Amino acid sequence: MDFSPIISNAVTMLLWFVPLLVVIGIAKSPWFKGILGEFMVNTAIKLMLDKKHYYLVNNVTLPTEDGSTQIDHIIISRFGIFVVETKNMKGWIFGSEHQKQWTQKIFKHTSRFQNPLHQNYKHTKTLSSCLNMDDNKLFSVVVFVGDSTFKTPMPENITYAGGLIRYIKSKNSPLLSDSEVSEAIERIQSGRLAPTFKNHRTHARHVQAIKQKKAAEKLCPKCGNPMMLRTAKKGTRAGSQFWGCTLFPKCRAAILYKEAVT
Repeated sequence: MDFSPIISNAVTMLLWFVPLLVVIGIAKSPWFKGILGEFMVNTAIKLMLDKKHYYLVNNVTLPTEDGSTQIDHIIISRFGIFVVETKNMKGWIFGSEHQKQWTQKIFKHTSRFQNPLHQNYKHTKTLSSCLNMDDNKLFSVVVFVGDSTFKTPMPENITYAGGLIRYIKSKNSPLLSDSEVSEAIERIQSGRLAPTFKNHRTHARHVQAIKQKKAAEKLCPKCGNPMMLRTAKKGTRAGSQFWGCTLFPKCRAAILYKEAVT
């Protein structure tokens, strides 16, 4: 029996199947989701904001004292400078303006992530320093794209893609002169790191180091703020150590030390 047609068909299917798996893997990766989210926001800005009044700069990496920070989108206008952070997420989103950690819930799976306002605060402060400009002329905006739903009240600068344009247009009092707008654009372009592979890789390593450091921290399971090691002074567990929230007595979450280190 001649097996060559069967082998040929199997090889052909394999040649199609392997690239398909690679494409599916890339599509599900955080990198691709980030790129897709930024593309969606970028498209909305270009289509719905007048280019005569709003100037868009994408993927700006600025040097900082401890490394670098990357800003997804910067929109420069006479009505202020908008620093936009994009989050491509799904599921239910829980959080408040001052919580250090927010919660994402997808069915029975729960995970925590950094408060995006805190993340964008560093972006805004770095840009303010680069421009030598007062903070009140810069606006921090976080845009969620993807199939996500806010399950807690959010401030006006936390929005979905459609709300981004409304938020920007709501700022209609001139804060910058035409010359200040031009100067801001020039400073951003001259102050940003060149978009080379080397700089991108260096920034990625810096971000990974920060994530590893934060992962090593003990965070409160209730409010997301740091916990500190304490010693019980009274009661049946007097003398034993436990992790207590640094916001005590506002937050009374506690974890026994022996449970925390397992």
